[in-house]
Parts: sequence; C-alpha cells; structure tokens
Amino acid sequence: MQDADDAPVLRHDADGVTTLTLNRPERFNALSEEVLEALAAALDALADDGEVRCVVIAARGRAFCAGHDLREMRASSEEAYYRDLFTRCGALMQAIVALPVPVIARVQGLATAAGCQLVASCDLAVAARSARFAVSGIGVGLFCSTPAVALSRDIGRKRALEMLFTGEFIDADRAHDWGLVNRVTADDALDEALGELTASICAKSAVAVRTGKGMFPRQQEMPLAEAYDFAAQVMAGNMMAEDAGEGIDAFLEKRPPRWRHR
Repeated sequence: MQDADDAPVLRHDADGVTTLTLNRPERFNALSEEVLEALAAALDALADDGEVRCVVIAARGRAFCAGHDLREMRASSEEAYYRDLFTRCGALMQAIVALPVPVIARVQGLATAAGCQLVASCDLAVAARSARFAVSGIGVGLFCSTPAVALSRDIGRKRALEMLFTGEFIDADRAHDWGLVNRVTADDALDEALGELTASICAKSAVAVRTGKGMFPRQQEMPLAEAYDFAAQVMAGNMMAEDAGEGIDAFLEKRPPRWRHR
C-alpha cells in the first residue's frame, strides 16, 4: 500500500484553500501518467466541494514541473499511445479552467514544456524570482503543440511563437511582463505572497468569485456582441444573490460586508 507521503500528488486543506502538490521532486515533478491521473482525480474531487474557495497547484523540490516524462514516453512507439497521453493532458488543463474556483500556480525553479502549459492553464500564478519558463520541446525535435494552446491564450501570438520556435527560457520578470504570471517575489517570500493572494480571494463573496470563474473563460471565446449579452445575463443573475445585496448595502452603509455564503 502506498504511503500518503509517497503519493504522486499531495493534498492539504486550510482556511478554504486546497493545495495540490506535485510530489516527484527527484524527477523534477514531470507529468508521468501516474501524476496526470492523480492530479486529474484530485481536481475532479474538488469540482463539487462547496467548502473550497481556491486551489493552489504547487510542487516539491527544486523545480515546479519539467513537463512530460520523456523516459516514460520513449518506452512506447505507438502513435495511439501518444495521442491518448496528450489528450489526457489536455483534458487535465481544461479541468483547471472548468473548476468553479480560482486555481493558482505556485512556481519555483523550472516550469518547462507541459509544466509551462500547467502555469498558463491556471487562472493566476505567483512565481519566485528564481523561476524560469520555457516550452523547450523544439530542442528535441518536438514542437510543443499542446502547450501552445494555453500559452498563446496567455501571452499572445508573437511572444508564444518566440518561445515555441526557440525553446529559450524566460525569467520570472519577463514572464510577469508578458502576463504569464501575476506576481514575482523573492524565493523566501513566495509563500507569503501566495498567502496574501489567497486571503484576498477568500475574503470575497464565494458566490461572486464562482460566478466570475464560470463566466470569464466562456466570454473570451465569444464575438463581442454575444459576449456582452452573455455577461449581462450573468451579472443580472448575480444581482439576485443575497451576497450582492449585502455587499451593496454594506458599501452604502460604510461597513464590512457579512457574506451569507462563505
């Protein structure tokens, strides 16, 4: 029987924040089949958990995630195997987007290939100043096609293509400038910066945060007029929530809101 501390993904819950920690530090937290399966199962378990306010994806060791496990991949020569592997990885990234609460990447060290894709798929990201990002498959003759999907939606066409065609690393400050991460902090202050961000989210109305998480990615894929029509419907529905009334009353009465739904 596998010891809990040896599990490929560890889960910790505290004050509405669930942290999922990649636990293959000796392999730079590469996304082996076992890790993909465990992370997908953990996200699936969180989808209907009303107590969770936000999720953090973290990693043990010197690296955040080095992408797919290349040794494991080379053990097969079947195209069907690779198609299934990349499809399952894509489903994992989509599960992050579909999760009803914000997902935050806590990044230290390297985030390469599918590891960079994982950062780009999260709603928010906080990085240590030592963090480095790359989609480096091009260096081994493999264009990072699936990471390109998330990356291009985060940092735009030309910046994404520069990373994809060269495989070169960008540092944390450039990742911040390009919009791949939200905050950069000293390595020893990473958890403090992450805690400030999660505390700010958890202090808000859970109804409003979940409404926004569901609405935002959907409107991005719509034409402008359709997006505004959809947004108006969502916002009108949000106004019917108790928390919206309480929040507005609290603002007008110059007092802190007392959210009905924590």
